[in-house]
Amino acid sequence: MTPLQEQAAAESRGGRGGASPLPTSDLDPFSIEFFKDPFPVHEELRELGPLFSLSKYDIYGVARYEQVHHVLTNWQTFCSSRGVGLADFAKEKPWRPPSLVLEKDPPEHDRARKILSKVLSPVAVKRLRQSFEAAAERKVDELLGRGRFDGIKDLAEAYPMSVFPDAVGLAPEGREHLLPYAGLAFNAFGPPNELREQAIAKATPHVAYVTEQCRRQNLAEEGFGAEVHAAVDTGQITSDEAVLLVRSLLTAGIDTTVNGIGAALYCLARFEDQWTALRSEPQLARNAFEEGIRFESPVQTFFRTTAREAEIGGHVIPEGSKVLMFLGAANRDGRKWTLPDHYDIRRVTSGHVGFGAGIHMCVGQLVARLEGELILTALARKVKRIRITGEPIRAFNNTLRGLTSLPLEID
Repeated sequence: MTPLQEQAAAESRGGRGGASPLPTSDLDPFSIEFFKDPFPVHEELRELGPLFSLSKYDIYGVARYEQVHHVLTNWQTFCSSRGVGLADFAKEKPWRPPSLVLEKDPPEHDRARKILSKVLSPVAVKRLRQSFEAAAERKVDELLGRGRFDGIKDLAEAYPMSVFPDAVGLAPEGREHLLPYAGLAFNAFGPPNELREQAIAKATPHVAYVTEQCRRQNLAEEGFGAEVHAAVDTGQITSDEAVLLVRSLLTAGIDTTVNGIGAALYCLARFEDQWTALRSEPQLARNAFEEGIRFESPVQTFFRTTAREAEIGGHVIPEGSKVLMFLGAANRDGRKWTLPDHYDIRRVTSGHVGFGAGIHMCVGQLVARLEGELILTALARKVKRIRITGEPIRAFNNTLRGLTSLPLEID
């Protein structure tokens, strides 16, 4: 029997301490139907209890804010080093060399994280503000000149792609591989479904480009990439590890930002009162971006694996069990948030788990927040009206929630 089957049998005989049977759902959280509108199902999962099982994959799940936050911040029990996707690295070979920050635990994680935290420190990110702000102003002026455009391709993707690769120090050629690579990485966290298989089948040129461009000789002499490789000279990391850390920059610094800007833009275009509020107070741009992250949760799920026996809600989880965290459900949990299904740019958003929590919190969050703030500020100052002019098209990914197209008109 699997650990879940053994637990069900034990609980049917009275369990530990007479705990009630573990609630079970036959939901497939990696199906297209679920991706189209996950939020009503999130409510059902939260109401199942603090812990439940997902029979399709024989795994555990948590959807309430308290339990999701607990799993995220308790790395000693819920480890990342066995993979943050469905695959268990203790039993399966990873599809690529694991990330030194996302898929490692202390002490290995801390050594790598220390380097990236220095490279992407608040002081370092502050130095980017002037050039990133000028690029945001130019982008909005360009779009105003056009009037109609695609909010995803022409703004949410175009703006980060115009600034972040330069900050890393990438050569101009081949940058079209960056977005497909990031999408591939997040698809790979899911089960061997069609989304994952198609992404991996197309992976070779994207993986080859990213791996090659992350090498020291292919990066500019100044930039985040060069700063990572400088740690090789001081003996903090090896050359191979430096390549993996620059890769982490590219994974964490682009796709999350693209989907975060897209989420905020989609919200502001739908909720006219919130757009009016932002126009009257452009200083709320950072919070408008943050609330978009909470409301839409561009990163919907992540896994952890129990490194030892754990207990949630009176139920014991055996060592070696996969636990799926529904970050999107936690970010709309009424136990944590007032009116959670309302997009409110004046909301106090601190504590949301859109960027994760604990030691594995998104390493690129400061850059994402800077870009989100600057592009929304430019829009608020220059644009009177935003209107959706066609049917938005949703992107489907095993981990990410976003759009591939958002037809807009501004004036």
